[in-house]
Amino acid sequence: MKTSGLNIEKILQNQRKEYQRYLGTFSENIESQVRLITETMGGVQQQLTAIRDMVARNTEDVEEMKIELRVVRNDVKRQASRDEYSLLENRVAKLEKAMGKR
Repeated sequence: MKTSGLNIEKILQNQRKEYQRYLGTFSENIESQVRLITETMGGVQQQLTAIRDMVARNTEDVEEMKIELRVVRNDVKRQASRDEYSLLENRVAKLEKAMGKR
């Protein structure tokens, strides 16, 4: 079977149209995927911002707790322990008893 130049040209035109449809579909698919990735990254960015803010607040809270802990620790050091308090109470009781007998 002999093919003429017009027949080959028609075949090539059909193939070209089919290839252009394929490229159009492929391009739409890629654009759709890029759009999806962009939207996902926007959500991830918002989450990262929220996490950063939360970490900053937690850091401030931890620093405040450290300061309060230092204050409490210093107060405890200044106060007599329960054992010391009991000993002092016994000594005062003995002194009061001794003073009352005189």
